[in-house]
Amino acid sequence: MVEVVGVRFRDAGHVYYYAPGKDEYFYNDKVLVESQQAHQIATVAIPKIEIAKKDLSDDLKMILHKASDKELKKLAKNEADAEAAFKIAKEKIRTHELDMKLIQVEYTFDRSKMIFFFTADGRIDFRELVKDLASIFRTRIELRQIGVRDEAKILGGLGPCGRPLCCSTFLGDFIPVSIKMAKDQGLSLNPTKISGLCGRLMCCLKYENGEYAAAKKAMPDYGKEIDTPEGRGKVVGLNLLSKVVKVRLFGRDATVDFDFQELVEAGGVS
Repeated sequence: MVEVVGVRFRDAGHVYYYAPGKDEYFYNDKVLVESQQAHQIATVAIPKIEIAKKDLSDDLKMILHKASDKELKKLAKNEADAEAAFKIAKEKIRTHELDMKLIQVEYTFDRSKMIFFFTADGRIDFRELVKDLASIFRTRIELRQIGVRDEAKILGGLGPCGRPLCCSTFLGDFIPVSIKMAKDQGLSLNPTKISGLCGRLMCCLKYENGEYAAAKKAMPDYGKEIDTPEGRGKVVGLNLLSKVVKVRLFGRDATVDFDFQELVEAGGVS
């Protein structure tokens, strides 16, 4: 087992592990680390824990030190300069008539590189744009194309539920979501009802999916004929979370709700 500290480079970002050395770091501490051959300020998301060596990368780096007041002021200046650079870059994109949408600009802490995050429908020839930006900012320029889910994560917003987006508040990594999850939960398959601001299936479809899948596997399917305490009938409805089975009884023009456990104990289903 190896002692590590988990850090994030952005709110709700992926957690990266670093060796703490002999120092103690606490939740939300700002620390200086090396990332992709550049120094960056990160935020402690997971204080010191032990993780199996096989689950860590071979080149586990060490946290350099806790960020000083001077370094935090430099970070604030970098962020302010990046906002100004965003406006300049948008104007240059318009000048070059490129079909791309600029999302965010970041400086590395040591200002050795600027990263421009953008979305686009296809490949973009931005070589001339890079030359322009390099001549203006006098540093290495990286244009990084991201997906619509990453765009939503960076920009944030309110979801259909009225709460801030999960991806921009607490989801460190995107989770696979499928249309089958919506079907299993009995949701409308109308894209406007099950899609988030990014236009993709909502991440929250995954949260209760395990419960729905387990209940669906245990409970009788639609159309199955079963025995109930009030006679035999056909399953015409299911409430998977409440574990209620709606049955249309044979010989009676009526549907009756039965608790699934009640049916099991009565021997109607196995």
